[in-house]
Amino acid sequence: LSELGSESAKIKAMGIMDKLSTDKTVKVLNILEKNIQDGSKLSTLLNHNNDTEDEERLWRDLIMERVTKSADACLTAINIMTSPNMPKAVYIEDVIERVIQYTKFHLQNTLYPQYDPVYRVDPHGGGVLSSKAKRAKCSTHKQRVIVMLYNKVCDIVSSLSELLEIQLLTDTTILQVSSMGITPFFVENVSELQLCAIKLVTAVSTV
Repeated sequence: LSELGSESAKIKAMGIMDKLSTDKTVKVLNILEKNIQDGSKLSTLLNHNNDTEDEERLWRDLIMERVTKSADACLTAINIMTSPNMPKAVYIEDVIERVIQYTKFHLQNTLYPQYDPVYRVDPHGGGVLSSKAKRAKCSTHKQRVIVMLYNKVCDIVSSLSELLEIQLLTDTTILQVSSMGITPFFVENVSELQLCAIKLVTAVSTV
């Protein structure tokens, strides 16, 4: 799926995606939807149950693998849809909604808590720190896999703004996209995402 994501970006840049058979492209999109669905609601945060630290880390690695795979599927699907001169048949509503659902969930539950500690929920309960205190305790070190996921999600958000310029979406979908585009401006340490969100919000306002 990672290779498929890279290759689809190259084919899109070359402007030859429309030369592929529409039936095959639609089949690929339907398969991609299943892969997006697989990681669209998986929580990547450690749960600190009775497992040992090694078991917990291993479990998190497996989850991150599935989440990253789903991100690649999202990117491939959106690269297909935002390629020039694509037939109407490729704009499958279920696939678009699945991409948005995946992106929204992992921004809120995976990336924001990693980049801005204000969004972290303390699994042990306890007192609530002020925003400044939480941010002061934040470590700037990020796992490579989180940075990779962050970059992929930035690409997805940016590509969604392209999709809005090409395809008319339902009002419900537009509302979902709007909230996804506005939230990053209330999160710290996500400047690249905020740039992509500006494009998205601008695209929504011109629909």
